[in-house]
Amino acid sequence: MLLYVLLIAGFVLLIKGADFLVNGASSIARRFHVSDLVIGLTIVAFGTSTPELFVNIFASTKGNTDIAIGNILGSNIANILLILGVSSIIYPLTVTKGTVWKEIPFSLLAILVVGVLANDRLIDKSNSSILLRTDGLVLLSFFIIFLYYSASIAKRIEGIEELVPSKQYVLLRSLLWVMFGLIGLTVGGILIVDGAVQLAMRLGMSQSVVGLTIVAVGTSLPELATSAMAAYKKNVEIAVGNVVGSNIFNIFFVLAVSSIIRPLPFKETNNIDIGTVILAELLLFAFMFTGRRRLLDRWEGAVFLVLYTAYIIFLAVR
Repeated sequence: MLLYVLLIAGFVLLIKGADFLVNGASSIARRFHVSDLVIGLTIVAFGTSTPELFVNIFASTKGNTDIAIGNILGSNIANILLILGVSSIIYPLTVTKGTVWKEIPFSLLAILVVGVLANDRLIDKSNSSILLRTDGLVLLSFFIIFLYYSASIAKRIEGIEELVPSKQYVLLRSLLWVMFGLIGLTVGGILIVDGAVQLAMRLGMSQSVVGLTIVAVGTSLPELATSAMAAYKKNVEIAVGNVVGSNIFNIFFVLAVSSIIRPLPFKETNNIDIGTVILAELLLFAFMFTGRRRLLDRWEGAVFLVLYTAYIIFLAVR
């Protein structure tokens, strides 16, 4: 029982830590007259992915590389099949032309690049497959390109200001929020990694499966809350952009940082999970041309949820 309490406490600390960090950093940015647009594209976007980042940092430093890889692949699968599924059922999501033809393909490129970099055994007939530090630097290079692209389209994103915390605190309080946020993220990340390892041992499951399911869904809760609220408020650009951007961020930044901290051994069974991410990305792209163009309708969201349920059942059997 204590294990489950600590695991839940880890997720609470992780999510509240991200919330404190965003509020504190946004308040500091406002004090220096940084625009809502820049805050939304940097601090808020980074904040929703800090749970994945901190979990992966501690998983990498402790050598739990299966959790690090499983967390990213599982989060990207959950982002599309679970989060977009739930969000589109709340309100059908209209997607901009740029998202269809640029951001979704860029997200697909991200998982394809990882698939190529991680499969040394299949491509080069090496003795093992591993994401090296040089591979991490390649991923970071793509991330810089994505940041440049995001800045170029920023002024066309509607509703981004509504996600930016509006309060400005005194400087000391803002710094305390940032400090509490970092402490929460750190302690939460440690509890989740340690708890996931113990849970895997207790249930006889692999660390990879725990990372793909419990850890992945838990660290994706900020994206779920953001996209679901955006869909409820009919800020549909934010709902889809948050998910697609998070998938790009997870691979080109979080996975890159993880592999730079410690090279990540890659199991061939993870190719099934990479294939699931690719399938989800392709299905999202295809749904833009079924029924009303550039619209993720409720029935398509239901299809996503059915597929995610099937994937979880497959993992349980595997």
